[in-house]
Amino acid sequence: MEAKTLQKATFAAGCFWHVEDAFRRIKGVVDARVGYTGGFVANPTYKLVCTDTTGHAEAIEVTFDPDVVSYEELVEFFWTMHDPTQKNRQGPDWGIQYRTAIFTHGEQQKKIAEASKQALDESGRFKKSIATEITEAGEFWEAEDYHQQYYAKRGIDSCSI
Repeated sequence: MEAKTLQKATFAAGCFWHVEDAFRRIKGVVDARVGYTGGFVANPTYKLVCTDTTGHAEAIEVTFDPDVVSYEELVEFFWTMHDPTQKNRQGPDWGIQYRTAIFTHGEQQKKIAEASKQALDESGRFKKSIATEITEAGEFWEAEDYHQQYYAKRGIDSCSI
């Protein structure tokens, strides 16, 4: 039996608790973990990232089965779950760690993300320009255990928030 080839996708869209919970609900997403990426400090902690001095974003790393859900579908979902016109903030949360970003794994993901961003910008769906940065994925630092599946551990339904 041939093993499935799973892929990774990394997104930042504000507080990672909601983002992780939302992506976990997608059929074909095998796993999602929260963490920090896009910055310049090794082994960051939540407390350090919250100082807005590490360059890191609160992000999620999604492991998905491309035979069930495509990267294109994940990117399209990403646009619907937050305000991609907000630079360095989502709702009441502000700072570089809450920026909107797609961290790509390879040239194909980069092309897909950039084309999707351009199409969204040109669609007129938003009055302001899309602020989402698209950059190559670097080291992903897993967040502390108490942040992983935060809503599920507390019995919170993020869809009702």
